[in-house]
Amino acid sequence: MRSSPVPGPFRRDLEDPRERHRRGSPGLRRVNLALFVAGLTTFMSLYCTQALLPALSASFRVSPTTSSLLVSLTTGTLALAVIPVSALSERFGRTRVMLVSSAIAAPLGLLIPLCPSFPALAAVRAVQGVALAGVPAVAMAYLADEVHPEALGGAMGRYIAGNTVGGLAGRLLPGFVTDLAGWRWGLAATALAVTLLTAAFWALLPRSRFFTPSRPGLGGLARHLADPGMRRLYVVGLVLMAMFVTVYNYLGYRLIASPFGLPESVVALVFLMYLAGTFSSPVAGSLADRIGRRRVLLGACALAACGLLLTLPDSLPAVGAGLLVMTTGFFAAHTVASGWVGRRATTAKAHASALYLFAYYLGSSVGGSAGGLAYEHGHWAATVVYGVALLAVALVAAVGVRVSAGGGRVRGPVGTTAAADRTGVMSITPPRQ
Repeated sequence: MRSSPVPGPFRRDLEDPRERHRRGSPGLRRVNLALFVAGLTTFMSLYCTQALLPALSASFRVSPTTSSLLVSLTTGTLALAVIPVSALSERFGRTRVMLVSSAIAAPLGLLIPLCPSFPALAAVRAVQGVALAGVPAVAMAYLADEVHPEALGGAMGRYIAGNTVGGLAGRLLPGFVTDLAGWRWGLAATALAVTLLTAAFWALLPRSRFFTPSRPGLGGLARHLADPGMRRLYVVGLVLMAMFVTVYNYLGYRLIASPFGLPESVVALVFLMYLAGTFSSPVAGSLADRIGRRRVLLGACALAACGLLLTLPDSLPAVGAGLLVMTTGFFAAHTVASGWVGRRATTAKAHASALYLFAYYLGSSVGGSAGGLAYEHGHWAATVVYGVALLAVALVAAVGVRVSAGGGRVRGPVGTTAAADRTGVMSITPPRQ
């Protein structure tokens, strides 16, 4: 028997199972914690080789661009996998796909330190990208299903905050251990930590309450690609991630070389700047809920560009300050863009988020490697020019996400009519029968 709504001051302690998780409820707190841990496991695994690229270049005697394939291959295969994996989640359920994905990815991480050659290491990293796809492909759709719209921006921000902490841990832990015992032990320590966190994720994740199975198909993908606003948001995700991965892939090479000459363990500390994203993600999500997504997205892109320009001088304080500002802007922009995709989609939400993530990780894979060519041919100045050009594309795309002024009506997806207010939040009205 379903429980009745509970009135009065105890409303938040006893949730109505017919209602999505609201801000401050125990259910939302558990969802936030579970997906925070999921972000930790996924992004520790995804970027555990990034801080070690100079060490891996030296160990295997490969160029920076070749070494960066250990990041690009993983994000590239993840990009290719997110759409089919999201289709599986429409048929078999969000929680099942996330749990199975995490259970496969963790053992693969334990194989990485045992690889005898660069090709073997690259092959395992490519397979690991496919295994990791289940969590990011489905997490945003899971949140859109289970969380009340009033709290969705904040919940998305907290999930992305977990991603930032995972990205930070996945760079700091192997970086410090590598300085003490070599890169194999650095990657082994990361894999063991991921295995323990995966067990915690399995214990914490609440089951879906509002998921409705559907037959996988291409209709959802086609509907989202037919929406000009969605296409622009996908472009924003692609170029943002291309810029961000480029900066963090090659900044280590700059800091190890003259005039900085920093050791590996100190260079690893630059990834502490990820903590800026841990704070800016939930703030940006909540701010977008209140004052409008487009306004926050444009400001965040501009902030990231300013930060990138600050890294140009050969001054460690300037590089640190610029990296902090750029990281703050990037994670704020990513939070708003990804949350906007989930809010804009009224059906096939997993397909909508999968297309965003496909673009996002395609940017990481292709755009990150292209950034290596900029670094090798023009050093850091060319890298900054490349990054600022990508952010300019993001700004133009964000400006063009159409919002009808004054609450006008535009066509929404799947035959609905969407009324857009000045905040850019789309309210959906079903078509007349």
